Amino acid sequence: MDFTITINAPREKVWNTLWDDATYRKWTSAFAEGSRAETDWQEGSKILFLDGKGEGMVSVVAESRPNEFMSIKHLGIVSGGVESIDSDEAKQWAGALENYTLVNENGKTQLHVSMSGAEIPKEFEDYFKNTWPKALDKLKELSEQ
Repeated sequence: MDFTITINAPREKVWNTLWDDATYRKWTSAFAEGSRAETDWQEGSKILFLDGKGEGMVSVVAESRPNEFMSIKHLGIVSGGVESIDSDEAKQWAGALENYTLVNENGKTQLHVSMSGAEIPKEFEDYFKNTWPKALDKLKELSEQ
């Protein structure tokens, strides 16, 4: 799955809006109310993507080139406050990559988001097709302020 948006802001501003805790919570609220990420966003660091109920994903920063590229590798799920990489549900996500590429276009930023590396569970396909554009519109709004 691939999503692209052009944002009228420099890459540095878009990068900071993507990963700063306060703005991250705002643009990802499109996915789930109370969304947050517990991490330092450094390459190799663990990430807990959690909703308002503490449910979500356990992942790792696979690659980070500030202001250019972030690759997140999903490892499993968080359910009932417990991280799991061995359950059937967790194995569906294992190895999935979420990549963010930022390209400068005459002072604007083209942001390309791709999800690959594992079969996205069918029940999530329509959800992502509907939700990613909403999240990216919110990111654009925050970045252009």
